[in-house]
Amino acid sequence: MVGKWIKESAVINATFDCRYINLLASKTVEESGRLSIGKVLGFVDTWCRLLKALLFSRPDICYFALTTTGAAFYKDVALVVVLKLFGVKTVYHLHNKGVQKASGNWLNRALYQYAFKNGLVVLLSEHLYGDVAAYVPQKSVRICANGVPGVKILPGLEREHNEPVQILFLSNLIESKGVFVLLEAMALLKKRGLVFKGVFAGGEADIDATRFKKEAIRQGLYDRVVYLGRKYGTEKEELFQQADIFVFPTYYENECFPLVLLEAMQHALPVVSTFEGGIPDIVEDGTTGYLVAQKNVSALACRIQELIETPRLCRQMGMAGRKKYETHFTLNLFEKRIVDILTETGLS
Repeated sequence: MVGKWIKESAVINATFDCRYINLLASKTVEESGRLSIGKVLGFVDTWCRLLKALLFSRPDICYFALTTTGAAFYKDVALVVVLKLFGVKTVYHLHNKGVQKASGNWLNRALYQYAFKNGLVVLLSEHLYGDVAAYVPQKSVRICANGVPGVKILPGLEREHNEPVQILFLSNLIESKGVFVLLEAMALLKKRGLVFKGVFAGGEADIDATRFKKEAIRQGLYDRVVYLGRKYGTEKEELFQQADIFVFPTYYENECFPLVLLEAMQHALPVVSTFEGGIPDIVEDGTTGYLVAQKNVSALACRIQELIETPRLCRQMGMAGRKKYETHFTLNLFEKRIVDILTETGLS
C-alpha cells in the first residue's frame, strides 16, 4: 500500500520527475516465499526494465523499497548491483526487518555490507535501527514514519451505548500476530464476568476459519467472538467505527510499523499492543493505549478489562490516539517526509 501511495502522490510527483518499476512479486500472502516460473519471469522483466532505464535515462536518485530477507532479498541485490555499476545514488526504504537474524549466514553478511555501503537508509522507527546497525552508520539513517490516508466517517454506524463493548482485531490470521493469545485473554475476561463482543477480520493464513472456530469453541467463546473474513473499503471502515477497543497482541518477529494501528488511531480507538518493532513509536503506553509483554495473556486481559470497565478512559485514550495520528501519521505528513529525504539526497 505504501508503494501505491507514493506512486500516486501528487506532492512527490510534482516535486520530482518520477518513473516507477514495480518490484512486488507476490500478489497474495499465500504466495510469499514461494518460487514460481511466473516470479522468475517477472524478475527478468524487472531487471531488463531497470537496465533500459539506466542506459537511456539515468536517474539522479533511486528510491528502493528493499526487501531485507529471504529469496526476495537476493533478487533485490541483483538490482542493487546494476544501480551501483551505474553509480546511482540509492535511498533504501526498509518496510521490513530481519537483517540481524539473517546475518548468521556469511553470504548474507557480505551482501548486506555490499548493498548498504554508501547508501542512505530510511527506517520507519528509531526502534528498528538495531536491526541494521552492523552495516549502516547512524549518519546514513533517516527516520520516516508511515502515514495513512484520511477517511470519511460513515454516519449512523456508532455502537449503541447499551450494546456490549466491541473489541476489534484486524489483520491476516497469522498465529504470531497474536490471534490465539487474544482468544485466551478473552476467555479470561469472560470468566471474570465481563460482557464484550470480539470481532476478528482479515485473510486466512496459517490459521484458517475452521481452526479459528475450533479454538474459539475450546476457549468457551462460541457466543462471544466472530470471524468475518477479509474486509476492505467501506466494510473495513464500518468495523473501525463500530469498535470500542483495538487489540493487536503481535509477537511476529518481523513486525515493523503496522499500518492497522494508525488506522485504529485515526478512528479514535485506544490500542492495546506489544513491544515489537516500531510499535512503541506508535502507541504511547498509558496515553493512547497500552503496551504489554508478548504472549502475556494475563497482562493483556487486565489492560482490556481496564478499558472495558472505564469507558471515560477508553474514550480519552482514543482521542489522544486520534490527535497523535493527526500530528504524526497522516499521509500528507508522510509524503512531506519522503520529499525532504529525497531532496536532501539530491543536494548531497
